Amino acid sequence: MSGRVLVTGGAGTIGAAVVRRLAGDPDWDVRVSDERPAPGWMREECEIHTGDLRDVAVARAAATGCSHVIHLAAIVGGIANFHRLPHTLLEVNNGLYNSVFRAALDERVERLVYVSSSMVFERATEFPTTEEHVLECPAPRSAYGFSKLAGEVYCRALHDEHGLPYTICRPFNAYGPGELPDAEPGIAHAVPDLIRKVLSGQHPLQIFGSGEQTRTLTHVDDIAAGIVAAMAHDAGENEDFNVSASEEITIAELAARIWAACGEDPGALELEHLPSFEVDVQRRWPSVEKARRLLGWETRISLDDGLASTVEWLRAQAAAS
Repeated sequence: MSGRVLVTGGAGTIGAAVVRRLAGDPDWDVRVSDERPAPGWMREECEIHTGDLRDVAVARAAATGCSHVIHLAAIVGGIANFHRLPHTLLEVNNGLYNSVFRAALDERVERLVYVSSSMVFERATEFPTTEEHVLECPAPRSAYGFSKLAGEVYCRALHDEHGLPYTICRPFNAYGPGELPDAEPGIAHAVPDLIRKVLSGQHPLQIFGSGEQTRTLTHVDDIAAGIVAAMAHDAGENEDFNVSASEEITIAELAARIWAACGEDPGALELEHLPSFEVDVQRRWPSVEKARRLLGWETRISLDDGLASTVEWLRAQAAAS
């Protein structure tokens, strides 16, 4: 399979990893649409489109001539962001897929790939959580989770009414080089947030909640490989996939592994438990069998290796600032 791919949100953490993977494949021409400035390597290797994709005319201009669309543009972030900006998340994310999906339909693309979120399984009761569970799982309480689930419903509606081919990918707990921490805990995702705290000398190390919450940390390069595989594979058409590692770990264990990855003495680690938020998923552990069976895809980067490279990248960013 080959063609021209529009990657919305291509300057973001996952987006940049997807663009880098596609740009290295001669079968694909890549167009990136993002309001944020594209890095130099992306400007050299890709066609760059800028503008607010909530405007249907802008979205149509971005999609014109493209055979595939990977829709990543969204407001994301950590747990505090979900609680601080619920209306903004709904308004912006829904506005984005309204316009981008309409543009994909008008262009009659060969495949619309919607990058959803593990947060659609915010209230999961099945573990490991299969893709089929989305039909039985209670609707998310968070505005962010609801906005991502609504996008999935929209994808299926486009196909059911208009025959537009789609693929849904749900990344789980993305981390890796590319995401900077925020000064306020919880605005960025857990990995850059915890690395920033350790590198700044925080002791005891602060985490939200009991630390018994579980996550499946997945490196952005693995996620990018999964998204591209799902888009390019015939077996990915009109299917949904959990794009995730398979190792379930607690937040407390994650903090310990980040502490060690930063070069600190494991025996000196102490945790301080901060009050958590109203919506703080207690267990996140997906099944990854479907992607392995249909796409032949699975993660390759171990958590320890991924954390080491992320710490190295964040150290370099801090030294350069």
